[in-house]
Amino acid sequence: MLDRSLAIAALLACGAAGAEAAPPAATSAPAAARTVVIENMQYAPAELHVRRGERVTWVNKDLVPHTVTARDKSFDSQSIAAGASWSTVAAHAGRFAYACSFHPTMSATLVVE
Repeated sequence: MLDRSLAIAALLACGAAGAEAAPPAATSAPAAARTVVIENMQYAPAELHVRRGERVTWVNKDLVPHTVTARDKSFDSQSIAAGASWSTVAAHAGRFAYACSFHPTMSATLVVE
């Protein structure tokens, strides 16, 4: 009986040692972040190239609200107050022209590769 208890204890110890030696689980890296500044009634940069999965943030440094509204309606920030920001993850590849719905002469392009 004592030999059997020792054998079980030895097996449990080997199992625990094997569990500790297992490689850590893979973790996914966080998506990269890119920024567009809204200032002086324009988007800067006027054309931003990103990869799918990257987060894009628009920061409104103007004194008035603006929007980031894709011409094809694929994304729309709604109103971004002065001093506020809005972000989205670039999920689909393509060229996305966008403008401010309050100030249509403000326009830029997001290129997702």
